[in-house]
Amino acid sequence: MSIEEQVPAALLDEASEALEELAGVLAGGQTLNDALQQLVESASRVIPDAENVSVTVVGPEGASTEAWTDERVVEIDRKQYATGDGPCLEASRTQRPVRATVEGGREKWPEFAAAAERAGVRAYLSAPIVVEDDVIGSLNLYSSDDRAFDPFDEALLRLFVTAASTSITGFRRYERSRRLVEHLQRALESRGEIDQAKGVLMAAHGVDAEEAFTRLVGESQRHNTKLRDVARNLLASVRGPSDEADRTDRDQTGDR
Repeated sequence: MSIEEQVPAALLDEASEALEELAGVLAGGQTLNDALQQLVESASRVIPDAENVSVTVVGPEGASTEAWTDERVVEIDRKQYATGDGPCLEASRTQRPVRATVEGGREKWPEFAAAAERAGVRAYLSAPIVVEDDVIGSLNLYSSDDRAFDPFDEALLRLFVTAASTSITGFRRYERSRRLVEHLQRALESRGEIDQAKGVLMAAHGVDAEEAFTRLVGESQRHNTKLRDVARNLLASVRGPSDEADRTDRDQTGDR
């Protein structure tokens, strides 16, 4: 019997609607944290045995919980981060879903088991989140029933993991694009100031554009200063105080 035959159509419809809502959050230009929070709340509502849900993100500085449905269960993951082991970290390392219970985890992950028991959690299921072929964390489910999480729960979990991967990939690409645009804007601003500084040197010393640029580069190397800063300092030195004040006012107005 297929999963579709085992589960009421209404539940599948609810899962589909939840994923559409998540797509709406992304399209609305919300932050990554907004998208991840929407993700855990939707997963908690749709996956039958998931009473609470969290997202673990593993980065250069270690693991952290970035979204959750109840603060009480976050400590379960923090204990895993502190010891460097546990089902959520194992799911990330092995790139496979990992199911754990308090009873089954007492020997293998004693700190995890103790924290889970204190929070009233008896069963725990983690699945790795893979972004651009890089495992960056896990999506974690919690239940007070040690029999929780059947194959259908795991199938739904995979859907939400895919949604999480898509969310993070989209935001990574957006951030890369945003940084590139900012870099290009700064480069254009710097180019304009460098050209103005070259013009000042050409007029003051009767040199051509190539020689003026060579002098700016030499000043940059002697003082270990960025070329654009050398150009700005030169322009500031030939501007009157009132001109510089007007320029500062314009910059600040533009920032606003």
